[in-house]
Amino acid sequence: MEQIKFSRRTLIKALGAAASVGALSGNALAAVKGKPLGRVVVVGGGFGGATAAKYLRKWSEGRIEVVLIERNQEFISCPTSNEVLGGNRDFKTLRHSYDALKKTWGVKVVHASVTAIDTDKRQVKTDKAGEFAYDRLVVAPGFDFDYSQIAGYDDKARETILHAWKAGPQTLALRKQLEDLPDGGTYALTIPKAPYRCPPGPYERACQIAYYFKTHKPNSKVVLLDANDKVQSKEKLFRSVWENDYKGIVEYRPNWNVVAVDAASKTVTSELGDKFTADVLNVLPPQRAGDIAREAGLVNVNNRWCDVDWVTLESTAVKNVHIVGDALQAAPLMPKSGHMANQHGKAVAAAIVELLSGRTPTPTLLANTCYSLVDNRRAIHVDSVHRYDPEKKVPLVVQGSGGVSTEPSVSEGLYTRAWAETIWKDTLG
Repeated sequence: MEQIKFSRRTLIKALGAAASVGALSGNALAAVKGKPLGRVVVVGGGFGGATAAKYLRKWSEGRIEVVLIERNQEFISCPTSNEVLGGNRDFKTLRHSYDALKKTWGVKVVHASVTAIDTDKRQVKTDKAGEFAYDRLVVAPGFDFDYSQIAGYDDKARETILHAWKAGPQTLALRKQLEDLPDGGTYALTIPKAPYRCPPGPYERACQIAYYFKTHKPNSKVVLLDANDKVQSKEKLFRSVWENDYKGIVEYRPNWNVVAVDAASKTVTSELGDKFTADVLNVLPPQRAGDIAREAGLVNVNNRWCDVDWVTLESTAVKNVHIVGDALQAAPLMPKSGHMANQHGKAVAAAIVELLSGRTPTPTLLANTCYSLVDNRRAIHVDSVHRYDPEKKVPLVVQGSGGVSTEPSVSEGLYTRAWAETIWKDTLG
């Protein structure tokens, strides 16, 4: 129980502390008079980008003009989307509007795709909304898949072999495949080598689908084919749940790195030549920073991720460009999660306000909580606090700051759903 209390304190620190700074309403923002500090363009309206846009307006008291460029008309949350697959959440609850960013905070939201970033001219080009100059640029591109690492996973194969790792139409399509699966069928989920978005996510997905099978199709199986040598988050807890709640339903196979897909036969092949065939095949390819980060010259770690100065989150490759979210080369033990992206958004907003005000930024604490629902009511969590180390120049986990659940509980299930509502409001409201 003490760890649960700590998790709530961490959540309050992570999501609520910012509310006491610059707490001006939209009307108050419009009334603020002062010297403009400049324009910031934010590319990408996920947890990191939307949070950055909101808090740049809030903490500058309206003196920074913010343009948020996001190709999608609405925000669809990946966190909690596994519940849709388990039949425990309505997909509609994942969908959220950008209206509050516009009406309350005065963010100019532009729905368009970024076609190019000219970092010399400090200009962002879009496909249908023209060009936008900036004083500072925040790039929140999320991740893209590296399909080249899996032979046969071409456009045609991806029509039926889904990832559903970006919430949206594939979430509903995968749910439909599970509903259509006869009792006694097999669902297989492949997991790429870390790092990937949301370390506990695949294992939570396994639990959600196992719960659905246990309730509605008790003879069906969930098989996890994991390229890693062990469960990447909350290992003891997940394995305990599989043993105690889903024995005979969930099978876990480590060191199973998928290198080929045959969509016609629904078969995957490992790098050792092993083959596995499933009735529903859910393949998560290796991941890397979003394409626009690569095209802008921001990818400079392992040809996959973006390195930053952790005081300002400014790119180490390109000046005046800041990066947040999943695209980052993460600090030690820092997950690629929605909660952490939200924290990056606040950290970069604080740093840019200081920079455009002619002051020196200081590092901020970053806190994270990852909840996982293991059935329709019970959940588990892991949390941590990360403090900047001036010698190593990266945020490190504060010793004794984090915690892991001792066991699944209904209380944590309630916290999980409250966390979702809170972070959506904090990011977009």
